[in-house]
Amino acid sequence: MDVDIGSEVERWLFHPLTARLLLALVGLIVILVAMRVMRRTATRYVSGDSLRYRARKFVSFFGYVAALLFVALVFSDYLGGFAVAFGVAGAGIAFALQEVIVSVAGWTAVSFGGYYKVGDRIQLGGTKGDVIDIGVLRTTIMQIGEWVDGDQYNGRIVRIANSFVFKEPVFNYSGEFPFLWDEIMVPIKYGSDYELARGLIARVAEEVVGDYAQAAKKAWGPVTRRYLIEDAALEPMTTMQANANWVEFTLRYVVDYKARRSTKDRLFTRILEEIDKSDDKVGIAAATLNIEKLAPIEVRLAREG
Repeated sequence: MDVDIGSEVERWLFHPLTARLLLALVGLIVILVAMRVMRRTATRYVSGDSLRYRARKFVSFFGYVAALLFVALVFSDYLGGFAVAFGVAGAGIAFALQEVIVSVAGWTAVSFGGYYKVGDRIQLGGTKGDVIDIGVLRTTIMQIGEWVDGDQYNGRIVRIANSFVFKEPVFNYSGEFPFLWDEIMVPIKYGSDYELARGLIARVAEEVVGDYAQAAKKAWGPVTRRYLIEDAALEPMTTMQANANWVEFTLRYVVDYKARRSTKDRLFTRILEEIDKSDDKVGIAAATLNIEKLAPIEVRLAREG
């Protein structure tokens, strides 16, 4: 049986489905080029890293939506037949891609539920760091901590599946209230002027973290109106406790979530400077070791010969 190859090629070239495939391909290329041009325009003319990032994400999102709608429009006549095939394979696909589906649902929850946004400091899936990108499947975090003391970057970029927003708690350090409560303990030796010690610690606290307290009051108002939560104390507070070695003065204060380590450095520096100026009325305590009196030990030496 002879087959006319030329006739077959001509039939496929002029087949309606071939024309639709070519139209879809050309349309997708046009949409892709338009997305790249718009992203470059956003990068060039939009000021600010945050706005520039959001503009690129906005362009990409609507570009993908436009491509999906365009393909659906081109093949609208064939969607009825495809629906039957998709219905048969739907259960298997859903089972095989359940983690992907949950991650997409997590991305929807993050995008519209206010869990976190780019720039926030969060803890997700056991990893703490700053959010640098939110994708459809994964959230990218610049990690802090681990082998690095304090809230400092350690250099690792971690990508976490968005499905973790449904599996574990999401800790947001900088969402609606971008401040944290922190404490330092100053050991003062017994016999010091305790009132003077309390006064100089309070004075240093007002000097170093007083501005944070004022800014925190403005941010705390909307939080108390939105949630059922008490009006917490935001001013620096000093408490005293005695133990076997020294008198502990604990300073509790509000600080910006990215400035905990540097603020502790400034507080301790100023407190030590003020203690040095107190003419030995206030002294820093050190751990002491008391050696109790031991019972006498009798040693006998045997003589040779």
